[in-house]
Amino acid sequence: MSEKPSPHARTDYRYFRGISTRWMDNDVYGHVNNVTYYSYFDTIVNGYLIEQGALDIAKSAVIGLVVTTQCHYFSPITFPDIVLGALRVGRIGNSSVRYEIALFRNDEQRASAQGYFIHVYVDRATNRPVALPDGIKIALAPLTHG
Repeated sequence: MSEKPSPHARTDYRYFRGISTRWMDNDVYGHVNNVTYYSYFDTIVNGYLIEQGALDIAKSAVIGLVVTTQCHYFSPITFPDIVLGALRVGRIGNSSVRYEIALFRNDEQRASAQGYFIHVYVDRATNRPVALPDGIKIALAPLTHG
């Protein structure tokens, strides 16, 4: 088993998106439920791709499917916190991208949670992997880490 990482700093990331927590995000334990963190991850990545013109959720011939995901939790987020989602790209392959995401609570400088997911890009009609389109490569180049 691998060792749990330390929380990343805001300065480790290049793109940020604010997300308002909602009352319904809290679970019976009084904090945002773990499944909601993955929703935040999706919001950050897809929001970036849409903003950059690299993804049209209704018409793009190539779409990304999540094949692997992981999240480490460090400190709770609760309603009515504001989450600052941060994004960087760990690796760009022929048909896949490793997106690395951190969630920062309010003005905190260390991540409350961080993780990644890997998209494999597929033809929308066949669900078969395809080479990453140039538009996605261009949009992701400024976020590439390492």
